[in-house]
Amino acid sequence: MTAATLRAAPAAVAAGDGAAAAAPSFGGFVARAAAAGRLVVQPRMGFSDPRRMREGLERTRSAVATTVGTLTIDSYTRVGALAAARAAVDEGAPLNGYPIATHPASRTRRLLAGVLDAGFPVQVRHGSSRPEAIVRALTAAGLDATEGGPVSYCLPYGRTPLAESVDNWARCCELLAELAPPPRTPHLESFGGCMLGQLCPPGLLVALSLLEGMFFARHGIRSVSLSYAQQTDAAQDTEAVRALRRLAGEFLPASVDRHVVLYTYMGVFPSTARGATRLLEASARLAVRAGAQRLIVKTSAEAHRIPTVRENVRALETAAATAALTERLPEPREPADSEVYREARAFVEAVLDLGDDLGRALRTAFARGVLDVPYCLHPDNAGRSRSFVDGSGRLRWSEVGAMPVTAHLARGARAPMTADGLLAAVHGVARRYDAPGPDD
Repeated sequence: MTAATLRAAPAAVAAGDGAAAAAPSFGGFVARAAAAGRLVVQPRMGFSDPRRMREGLERTRSAVATTVGTLTIDSYTRVGALAAARAAVDEGAPLNGYPIATHPASRTRRLLAGVLDAGFPVQVRHGSSRPEAIVRALTAAGLDATEGGPVSYCLPYGRTPLAESVDNWARCCELLAELAPPPRTPHLESFGGCMLGQLCPPGLLVALSLLEGMFFARHGIRSVSLSYAQQTDAAQDTEAVRALRRLAGEFLPASVDRHVVLYTYMGVFPSTARGATRLLEASARLAVRAGAQRLIVKTSAEAHRIPTVRENVRALETAAATAALTERLPEPREPADSEVYREARAFVEAVLDLGDDLGRALRTAFARGVLDVPYCLHPDNAGRSRSFVDGSGRLRWSEVGAMPVTAHLARGARAPMTADGLLAAVHGVARRYDAPGPDD
């Protein structure tokens, strides 16, 4: 099945990790692609000028790849500073994303006309712990797919109290379901697998993503995606994606459509075009081998500036070509409990033991340090956990505080993290991929 045929295909087909949606939808499109053996690739792209934003969507759609579109929202809108967004639009000042709550819904509909359809869904990406205005604007424009979460769009991005973010996201889920009623199937992607982008061991990333997906489902969302960001070791990352898929089957209701989305490495990116391309290709291979169905790409320009539309399209096509040449690893008949699976399940069960109200349980878990993101400075994060990259390249815990997992006891694991050590860990992936290879 070609990409063009896939775009023309009617309604959803059941695929892999989730039931298909009954009507065309973001989740249904990904399910059809997975059934056809194609990895969906997606840029993170947003421009304040509607004409430039439309060009980005058109070129994403026409890329030699199976793609979905993105409207990334500007920073003013993310933090609710709508008056500042309006002033910038009125003055013609460029923003770092599309101000969806400032542009009239009719303008956004014109932007999407002839581009958005069942064969090319578009997702709104934002980063807001107060997403109500964004949800109202995207649904008014005919969209029904977005992303975020009560933890993942709170702890890394500011000082909004976690309790407030949980309440905001509960309303957001219910509002999205209300404003995009059947036969539409609103879709929410958890950003929980990307906390701080780097140096968070995979067990916690998997657990946070799953817990947010469960939170969405409990507040009326019937189609979700669970995220995981590529980390420091391919074998450990494969364990993580497989653990996320397995735990989703164990904890999410069977009626909830779901898939796994992988992010190309979210930390410090290689500074050379060669290194950046190698890392992107590695993420595409990881997605296919581990069984993720969608990949958020990065470009060769990531280390230097905001990428152009052309650079985004090149990254989409590079990832798609790499994925097409990669075979998925065979699934074990009886999957073993990997280290990542055991840790993630321990986190999930510890949170669920705190009460039936998942939003309240998440707040309690962070207040008690049961969930504790390393190197995260948000006041509602306990800040007692620490991680390190071991000699084999795997991310492990050196300090766990009150979390229900065990610190790694290898030599050097308990040594205090110095500023130099932290910088070395943060830059480790970039340096590895920038290093000359045997053929250079």
